[in-house]
Amino acid sequence: MWNIPQSMPDLHGYFGAYGGRFVPETLIGALDELEGLYREAQSDDSFQRALEDMLRTYAGRPTPLTRADRLARHLKKQRVYLKREDLCHTGAHKINNTIGQILLAQRSGKSRVIAETGAGQHGVATATVAARMGLSCDVYMGEEDMERQKLNVRRMEMLGARVLPVRSGTRTLKDATSEAIRDWVTNVRDTFYIIGSVVGPHPYPMIVRDFQSVIGLEVREQMLRAEGRDPDLLIACVGGGSNAIGLFAPFLQSSATMIGIEAAGLGLESGHHAATLTRGLPGILHGSRSYLLQDDDGQVQLAHSISAGLDYPGVGPEHSALKDAGRVTYDSVTDDEALAGARLLARLEGIIPALETAHAIAYLEKMSPDIADDALIVVNVSGRGDKDMTTYARP
Repeated sequence: MWNIPQSMPDLHGYFGAYGGRFVPETLIGALDELEGLYREAQSDDSFQRALEDMLRTYAGRPTPLTRADRLARHLKKQRVYLKREDLCHTGAHKINNTIGQILLAQRSGKSRVIAETGAGQHGVATATVAARMGLSCDVYMGEEDMERQKLNVRRMEMLGARVLPVRSGTRTLKDATSEAIRDWVTNVRDTFYIIGSVVGPHPYPMIVRDFQSVIGLEVREQMLRAEGRDPDLLIACVGGGSNAIGLFAPFLQSSATMIGIEAAGLGLESGHHAATLTRGLPGILHGSRSYLLQDDDGQVQLAHSISAGLDYPGVGPEHSALKDAGRVTYDSVTDDEALAGARLLARLEGIIPALETAHAIAYLEKMSPDIADDALIVVNVSGRGDKDMTTYARP
């Protein structure tokens, strides 16, 4: 059996050897306050009712589990299902977590929220719930990501958020996260930081996982209704890793095989990729210990992916622990393979996926010969592809 600790994270915020808090002293009190708020909310029936109501009446949950018969025939498989997070309000799974965290922000009494964003979906989801609750919202976004995700920039602005361009470093998600943390250190008294993935210092990886676990809980119930049993294979893309852990977490003690797909970019041997778990080593970034892309001197390396949402040199600490335990397998596909995967799903099922999701679809096709024909397969469609149409439209 897999060597998975029974309770993750532990009392100190570690998932095995990963996680913890590596932050300025200024933030320790804020993190303690956040953990206390979350623990109270978990046992507060009024909080849970508000969360469930917003997920149902605002986010649009439960999302469907769509049987993809034409894709299955193409792959010579009997049954492939798609978990349709693209049908959530704002177009991706990110809204699940931002609803939970905005309710915590409201509970904290703070008047301002901040966020980081790469592909823009977390920024849009944060701006959306901030508008809903009447809170001020600033979103940090790298200049490169702002250029390739102009639609989401406009959406955030229309929702009343300020999008703050980050011009340092790679001008992508890594540096946007760094700037958001600097802001939080400076304004910790009145500002609530809504982190968008299962990264950062404890308790964020735990909180984001728990709010995203609604994905896997719904899949389990939906599969029991449709097929009478759990799926055999679960596939999801992995950047920071929130959509994947949301799908995987409820199945960790089951017999299901789980595969997380990272961005191989221009190829693993090219040095231009974002395959952190595939090629990275343990290190510390953005307040926690996890696998990172780093050089021989421990310096964080540049990540590359055609997908802004996967273009990150780190990954969540729980994914790092699950890799070491052998419970989840991590692999990668290239930019070109992802583009082909997106077109495949669009033409066979009439669903244009986000570039992030396209990596998971591409992997399914690539590895199809190694998958049993009668396997029950679920792929998480983490978001829709509207934001990526400029990339898809290139010759």
